[in-house]
Amino acid sequence: MKYMLSYDFMETMRNTNQWLGATAKAMTSYPMTSAIPNPALDWMRGWGEVTERAFSRMVTKPDWGISSLPCADGRDHLVEIETMIERPFGDLVHFNVQGRPEKDRKVLLVAPMSGHYATLLRSTVTSLLPDCELYITDWHNARDIPVSEGKFDIEDYTLYLVDFMKELGPDIHVIAVCQPVPLALAATAYLAEDDPKAQPKTLTLIGGPVDPDANPTEVTDFGNRVTMFQLHEAMIQRVGFKYPGVGRKVYPGLLQLSSFISMNSENHMNAFSDQIMRASKRETGDHDRHNRFYDEYLAVMDMTAEFYLSTVERIFKEREIAKNEFTINGRLVDISKITTVAVKTVEGANDDISAPGQCVAALDLLTSLPDEKKASHVEPGAGHYGIFAGKSWRNNIRPLVLDFIDANSGSKKRKAANKNAAA
Repeated sequence: MKYMLSYDFMETMRNTNQWLGATAKAMTSYPMTSAIPNPALDWMRGWGEVTERAFSRMVTKPDWGISSLPCADGRDHLVEIETMIERPFGDLVHFNVQGRPEKDRKVLLVAPMSGHYATLLRSTVTSLLPDCELYITDWHNARDIPVSEGKFDIEDYTLYLVDFMKELGPDIHVIAVCQPVPLALAATAYLAEDDPKAQPKTLTLIGGPVDPDANPTEVTDFGNRVTMFQLHEAMIQRVGFKYPGVGRKVYPGLLQLSSFISMNSENHMNAFSDQIMRASKRETGDHDRHNRFYDEYLAVMDMTAEFYLSTVERIFKEREIAKNEFTINGRLVDISKITTVAVKTVEGANDDISAPGQCVAALDLLTSLPDEKKASHVEPGAGHYGIFAGKSWRNNIRPLVLDFIDANSGSKKRKAANKNAAA
């Protein structure tokens, strides 16, 4: 019961702060009050505006905001977001560009389940959509999933990926970003032994912890420093009575958000202080730089307790993927069974979450894959976010990934697999 009470307490505090912000904004926006030339009232209105927006975003799933796409015929085509497979813990979603001829490149973008919604990859989606037939994994918020649906850990996550790949067929090209990198690799290895014809043509792994110890960071140090008992006692709570998942054990999104912010607390405090001053001068808007970033950053989701704990224990502590000892339902998933899927790794030289070396370790596990099917790239000056959504992604990494996909799509006219970078 104590875990449920603490969950409800966090939600009560969030709701209270949202209400305080809305109240301050309403009071200082009243015509009589706003007519008083007092800078303190302007600041209070700015504080209320920013506070209400910030705390309301913490329980709101962002919209994709992709309604149309300009195409080669000079027209804007409507984009319909279709659910291909619907499952309790996550769906397979297709961005259907209506009226556009189907693209040759068929890409499955594997979104992370690490505290944020799949919309964290919105800019990645918009950059790939003009050139690809695009699909994405859309994971659900654990607070909204009834306990009757059962557990969901990293084995279940991997099997979801296996089913999604089977649904899309062997012409698919998989791009995994951050947390799902080792599990996407495991899912491909599972298919290599279970159903070889269903394997994707290429697998691009971007900034993920295949071997966390290859280049330790603050994240990996934390995983190694704390015990599983400590994690369970400090991080795990039960969903409160407000949501359909009442009673389910989760790692709450609000608790994750506090951890995210504490890593760069000074930067976040300065960002919000500056935004409050801009709001007090009426210089803010729904789509200004601050709101665009924090509307997504603050929108967090709960993870199932078993997924969070099994990720820490099996990926970071036991290093099952790095040692090629990962099992699903007691069955060894042998990564060396991958023999035909071209694999490319992408890392950021300044990535402080999945540091260089952690992702490229995947290539050493592919002992049966020819060298011409392997490629790697380290982006100079890029941090974690930049390698899949920032300027480095748009200008450098995205073209390399598309070239890699084209080089391994089966056409005789394609280029060599590792043209872009050395294996």
